[in-house]
Amino acid sequence: MNYDTFIDQVSQRTATSSERAVELTRAVLETFGERLTGGEVLDLAAQLPQPLQLVLKPSPSTEQADRFGAAEFVARVALRARVEEPAARDAAQAVFTTLREAITGGEFDDVVTQLPRDYRGLVEPAMAPGATLRRA
Repeated sequence: MNYDTFIDQVSQRTATSSERAVELTRAVLETFGERLTGGEVLDLAAQLPQPLQLVLKPSPSTEQADRFGAAEFVARVALRARVEEPAARDAAQAVFTTLREAITGGEFDDVVTQLPRDYRGLVEPAMAPGATLRRA
């Protein structure tokens, strides 16, 4: 999936402009990059378009993941994106669903297995039947 398509998908899922979708995507991916181990960040980034690779800031030296729960994840996204937490939660779900479409199923499974059970509410919508958008 190319960058423009990724942003368009997030824009449609969040019912926001492309500019706002860029901000929301950046906030979610930056926070996600903090939550994953360095090796997994590198693996994920390798499957994303170049502008999104830069957002994840992959570095082999950042092997340790910052361990925080789903509530903290949403709070960090809200702070980064300058939105209320319900909008941050919606953005996270939209980005996770778009990630599922953009990367291989095996890689998506790899990143999801690093998340504790309390992330289910954010990730499960991405795994639900019909979660993907219909292509025009």
